[in-house]
Amino acid sequence: MLGIRLRHARLVAGYTLLELARKAECSESLISKIERGSATPSLAMLHRLAVALDTNIAALTSEGTPNAGPIFRAGARPVIRTGGIALERLVLPQRGGLLQANIHIMEPGQSSDGQIEHMGEEMGYVLDGSVELQLADERFVVHAGDVFTFSSQVPHGYSNIGTGMARILWVNSPATF
Repeated sequence: MLGIRLRHARLVAGYTLLELARKAECSESLISKIERGSATPSLAMLHRLAVALDTNIAALTSEGTPNAGPIFRAGARPVIRTGGIALERLVLPQRGGLLQANIHIMEPGQSSDGQIEHMGEEMGYVLDGSVELQLADERFVVHAGDVFTFSSQVPHGYSNIGTGMARILWVNSPATF
């Protein structure tokens, strides 16, 4: 579905593959592969594509209509896979929504593939594992039970430096992904 949504957003914006590639600082062939469903972009690449298309990751990855009630049961939440990271949606994106919450799930050695920055604020609570959080030029090691907060305007990224699965409850506002 991501490929179909990306192609649609690109065509609505009036961009050729080459024009979008230049705006997102990637190759034309990568965009073509993503649109055909033969490649999955990293979280950082997906963010660059969304910014280049003047949209957000939620618009490119969300399926179906938002949950109608206040309860979103375990096992019923969608999981979005971007490169080596999976995002379990805790709050489904909706137009005008201010809150975004996901559980970021990473195998050992996986990372966000670079740093991103945008408007807003973020907080994370490490549920499992050990993660290296990168905020601009600073690096912090956080473990299960640790909490972090920062302005989304600070370039940020993260990686699983532990030997097991890492899971982070990640909340940001306004909704960016």
